[in-house]
Amino acid sequence: MTRSLRIAAGVLASALAALVVLTGGAASAGRLKDMVDIEGYRSNPLTGFGIVVGLNGTGDDARSPVVRRSLAKMLKRLGVTVDASEIKAKNVAAVVVTAELPAYARSGSRMDVLISSMGSAKSLEGGTLIATPLKGGNLETYGIAQGPISTGGFAVQGASGSSARKNHVTVARMPGGAVLERDAPGLPPAGRIVLQLKQPDFTTASRIAAAIDNALGPGTARVRDPGAVTVLVTGSWRARPVQLIAALEALEATADAPARVVVDERTGTVVVGANVSLGRAAIASGGLEVEISESQDVSQPGELSQGGKTVATPRSDIKVHEKQDSLHLVAGASTVADVAAALNALGVKPRDLVAILQALKAAGSLTAEIQLL
Repeated sequence: MTRSLRIAAGVLASALAALVVLTGGAASAGRLKDMVDIEGYRSNPLTGFGIVVGLNGTGDDARSPVVRRSLAKMLKRLGVTVDASEIKAKNVAAVVVTAELPAYARSGSRMDVLISSMGSAKSLEGGTLIATPLKGGNLETYGIAQGPISTGGFAVQGASGSSARKNHVTVARMPGGAVLERDAPGLPPAGRIVLQLKQPDFTTASRIAAAIDNALGPGTARVRDPGAVTVLVTGSWRARPVQLIAALEALEATADAPARVVVDERTGTVVVGANVSLGRAAIASGGLEVEISESQDVSQPGELSQGGKTVATPRSDIKVHEKQDSLHLVAGASTVADVAAALNALGVKPRDLVAILQALKAAGSLTAEIQLL
């Protein structure tokens, strides 16, 4: 039997086919709503410690001190005094309850919560969460979560040890399971609105300020730094901050981005940005191919030999092929379309393009930042 193995030098570490993605064209204007966030307008994480009851023997260890003390404390609030050492509950699990408090949410509205086991519980399936206060980073209570939980799966185990499970049953969700007890933080301070850029950039911040000045009047916007633009609230806008924010979100500006080539060596993906330019260069791309063929030969003893045996002997044939390639002249390219045409003219495989781009960068012919993922 013959087995051939072909190895291309320079791509030994990758067995995935490469994909080259080229993004081109002039950058188009986008809404400020998609480019910036309003300072103070954000969600806030809430966290709470709770108890899930009603489990079918899949709860925490009955000797867990956390469960025992928590149950004793809960029962005491309900008027029942029980020694924590006397509690042995297998249908109870200690959990951490998390939620995201939406910006400007009002008292009485509901939000989704996530329940995660923090002990040795095997499953939270079929459990009910007891009233759990949800607290913010300032340790103030903003909501209460309570009700039946849903795991979206199951876990069963037979007497012999065999088991079956679907999905992750120690984490559950409660859609609309928490009710807010107080309002979320309100609007930003009067007098100014700060726009926070999602991708800080000097040029983009300047363009956003110019777009605001053109719409609301000179001097309305000021660039504080590459990541923030301050908008002054004057005149009739003081009584209408919500309408002002809506008007700002509808404005358009063109975002700027540095010349960048992104390379993902795990998948072999190469993305060339729109601002990448290429200078004149001469490129020779060669490759080394090694072919290894393994086979089995049969060695038989002579006719007059005494006690000889037939044995199989391995044989390996190695052939080395070196690709002969001459220098290719690459013309200068100022747009991403020209860069794509120049690189495609080389006729190299996409995965070999990674090494060529790095060599062009080192030679000073590629005006771009190469970023490896």
